[in-house]
Amino acid sequence: MGLIAKKCFSNAVRVTDRFHVQKLALEALQQIRTKYRCQAIDMENDAIEKAKSTKTKFESKILSNGDTSKQLLSRSRYILYNNKSKWSNNQTERAKLLFVLYPNIEKGYQLAQDLRNVFENTTDKIYGLSKLAKWREKVAQAEFKSFNTRSRSIQSHYQTIVNYFDNRSRNASSESFNAKIKAVRSQFRGVRNVEFFLFRLSSILLNPQLLRLMVHNALNWVNRYCCDPIFMPNFC
Repeated sequence: MGLIAKKCFSNAVRVTDRFHVQKLALEALQQIRTKYRCQAIDMENDAIEKAKSTKTKFESKILSNGDTSKQLLSRSRYILYNNKSKWSNNQTERAKLLFVLYPNIEKGYQLAQDLRNVFENTTDKIYGLSKLAKWREKVAQAEFKSFNTRSRSIQSHYQTIVNYFDNRSRNASSESFNAKIKAVRSQFRGVRNVEFFLFRLSSILLNPQLLRLMVHNALNWVNRYCCDPIFMPNFC
């Protein structure tokens, strides 16, 4: 895919969408929450088995907001995706209790929000690179394995990530256009004649002259590389 983009759009600059970068941090945070939830489930199962063996009634410990520990960790999933300013009163109460009982989740939440703030409050590439480096230092100090793994991935793609700060470009428009292409393709029950499909697509969605130029470049690339057994032996 990278080779196709380079061939068809030779003057374009590759940008890693900030959404995917922030998603890495949120996944790391959810991994910490899931770890504690599994521990809470194991503790509850052990308590239930112990109650059965002693023939006593098992009662879960109820927290101040009416949740058990297992419920608190489960119901906090979507809270951790949002900024504090978007929390409702019930969510704020639940989050405060969660952070008191599980300080590591609060640290992970703050790391995820710090990364979001880097993209929201930075407009210069140099400052953006500097802030990302400082964020990686915080991750290293926190010593969370899940965050360290994602931090290394971010470091490996620094160049395309910081390109975002040039024009604050995102791929939302291309994702939307891709969805439209898939919708048109589904109406045709698949595609047999690629050139005719692209012609129909140009008449429906795009300026015909612009898309024909894109199609011409793409087909040239296909004819040159895709049917060459050295590059893709199983394609043709």
